[in-house]
Amino acid sequence: MSENAPDWFTRGLPFLWQPYTQMKTATPPVPVVKTHGTRLVLADGRELIDGIASWWTAVHGYNHPYIRAAVAAQLADMPHVMMGGLAHPQALKLARRLAGLLPADLDHVFFSDSGSVAVEVAMKMALQYWLNRGVRNRTKILAFKGGYHGDTIATMSVCDPEEGMHALFKGVLPENHVIDLPRDEESLARFDSFLERHAGELAAILVEPLVQGAGGMLFHDAEALKHLRRAADRYEILLIFDEIFTGFGRTGTMFACNAAGVVPDIITLGKGLSGGTLPLAATVARDRVFGAFWSDESEHALMHGPTFMGNALACAAANASLDLFEREPRLLQAAEIAQKLGPALGRCLGLPGVVDVRAKGAIGVVELDRIADMNDLKSRLLEEGVWIRPFRNIVYLTPALTIDESDLTKLTDAIVKVLSRRRA
Repeated sequence: MSENAPDWFTRGLPFLWQPYTQMKTATPPVPVVKTHGTRLVLADGRELIDGIASWWTAVHGYNHPYIRAAVAAQLADMPHVMMGGLAHPQALKLARRLAGLLPADLDHVFFSDSGSVAVEVAMKMALQYWLNRGVRNRTKILAFKGGYHGDTIATMSVCDPEEGMHALFKGVLPENHVIDLPRDEESLARFDSFLERHAGELAAILVEPLVQGAGGMLFHDAEALKHLRRAADRYEILLIFDEIFTGFGRTGTMFACNAAGVVPDIITLGKGLSGGTLPLAATVARDRVFGAFWSDESEHALMHGPTFMGNALACAAANASLDLFEREPRLLQAAEIAQKLGPALGRCLGLPGVVDVRAKGAIGVVELDRIADMNDLKSRLLEEGVWIRPFRNIVYLTPALTIDESDLTKLTDAIVKVLSRRRA
């Protein structure tokens, strides 16, 4: 820890348990006191260019004045009310707008406060959809290797069991099926064979469309998703798209399902939903899913209700964020980022240990054979004035869609410079 660290940092840090961190061996976190645009302002006055937009949430950059004003106005009226038996304008407006943006009849919006919970709700919806119809043997979810859907108990059970972060819990978690995503003839054949044997026990198929994010930034094309849709229809299985990562312009279109031309039965949204300002997520279902819960039987209701679901401040931020998508050229900016990321990061090809470089929308990835010293790599990137948080064997960029060309160039140059100094 730096001797010049501020008092609030040194006094408070011993009590903070950080995410995804081995507290004994990790370097201390970076003390941040302010944000603006694509910058993090540190306690010592330095500024870092943020290359991952706080886990890709700050799609409009930090402290956008329009979102800030919307939250301030809402705070003056009402910060929060429970959604059990009450409703407020911001939540109803947001639900209507999301239904209008999503394809087909994805019209029934259930709010929560995190992506993991949104996926848990989607899984619960899928399971209860069958139970409400009197079908009790469809109790499993089919997910895919390389996938990541959250850190709560149920969502851990549908993450990659070997390569993901939750291998330690093997044998403890609920049992679901995780197989290869059908990307080529061989995996297609295995997928079809699996369904022939197990379709009768499946409540839903769960997938991150176009990009599997935290599981390794793995890309696939729309044809894989179309095959999932055809198979789901053939065997009457629900199809869930987890768009916590891919939604709100990250892959180049508003939602990945738009680019793929595939409509899921349930979709989960989060991350950029509130423009990176407040916790908010949503699980949105089609008419036929909602219809299984529409009943005179009270036990057919969806018995779920996060305390802060539909939080008024978060919904106000989300409505302001959607205004910005309508008024400012975010998707065009995502396309411009895509044009630059591929060639800029492509300079890493041929460097020691680099096995792949790929880009899609506002996502850029350099895959290494391994990262031997993660703390050292992070430190070297910090020395270049950028905030980039590699994981596993991946160095990636998911910047704000509003990032300017100069800052984007500094991010990509930093990656090339640091990786070029790695030993073979």
